Amino acid sequence: MTWKSRGELPSRSVISQKWALLLCLGSFCLGMLFTNRMWTVPEPKGLGRTTAMEAEKLKLVSEGCHSRILQEKEVKRDSRGISGPLDDLAAARTAQESIRGGASVSQDVRTPESSGKRRYLMVVGINTAFSSRKRRDSVRATWMSQGEKRKKLEEEKGIIMRFVIGHSATSGGILDRAIEAEDRKHGDFLRLDHVEGYLELSAKTKTYFATAVSLWDADFYVKVDDDVHVNIATLGETLARHRSKPRVYIGCMKSGPVLSQKGVRYHEPEYWKFGEAGNKYFRHATGQLYAVSKDLATYILKNQNVLHKYANEDVSLGAWFIGLDAEHIDDRRLCCGTPPDCEWKAQAGNVCVASFDWSCSGICRSAERIKEVHRRCGEGEDALWNASF
Repeated sequence: MTWKSRGELPSRSVISQKWALLLCLGSFCLGMLFTNRMWTVPEPKGLGRTTAMEAEKLKLVSEGCHSRILQEKEVKRDSRGISGPLDDLAAARTAQESIRGGASVSQDVRTPESSGKRRYLMVVGINTAFSSRKRRDSVRATWMSQGEKRKKLEEEKGIIMRFVIGHSATSGGILDRAIEAEDRKHGDFLRLDHVEGYLELSAKTKTYFATAVSLWDADFYVKVDDDVHVNIATLGETLARHRSKPRVYIGCMKSGPVLSQKGVRYHEPEYWKFGEAGNKYFRHATGQLYAVSKDLATYILKNQNVLHKYANEDVSLGAWFIGLDAEHIDDRRLCCGTPPDCEWKAQAGNVCVASFDWSCSGICRSAERIKEVHRRCGEGEDALWNASF
């Protein structure tokens, strides 16, 4: 019995060692599997993904670029974001406001270049007010064609003419309804998103150019006061000569004194910005009539949020262009006459046939007199349609 027990012990011991080895190996494998699945060290947040800048750096390194090139590239990227042109700043601000308001970004910064619209020679905006019905009727009776003739002028000569006006402080009131009735009769208004007021002329001018360049694709955009009668054929010929120039600002250039005295007409509250007392303004076109090329009108559209408005609208327009690579063209034929010199200026071939004021006495007071000047100068409708521009 004892011998048998001694003989069986070695076999049991061998079997136990084999099973022990297999169990150890199995436990080791299970342990490795368990630890790999449960104890993987997480990547720090933000480091698991390669940013666009890091990817670009890696690409530069892989291409053999040294650190100087990489630094120059980063400087260019930073400088582009800091010292970019004003139009980029305005476009970004407009886009941000559009997103906040739920509007489409493309509508606010859109330019006519990609709209497929036909190209016109000029858009003439006649600045008018609610109280200027008599002036508008005089313009309609003389140099602003009506009905089918105006459509023919647009189609054949590429000339758009509209009276430019905003709305009253109480939108939808009696003044606005009167303009709406007049527009239904004549169809010759361009209504602006602007509150009318004498102290708001600079804002109105900015809104006019921004609106006009958004609606019509033209070579030139003209602003003229409603107390001026224009030889439209001569104006077209004058502007057509500058069609090949990208950035032109055309008008009767002047440089008047900066008026610091309160209570006087054309007082400039920000007179201190123009230097010592008695200084003059920079050269700018008189407000009665001037024209800007498409590039400058588009500049106003894109940068309208950051363009400063001075008290006088003609000064404001000149200030917007003073630091640009724009050509200032001083054309004396755009110097509109005032009574009593409007007749001889019309005979001398000025663009402005006459300038008048209903409160003054003189040869330019009545529409009948303006018609006579037109006939005598031979610049009636026949001359308009035979113009060579």
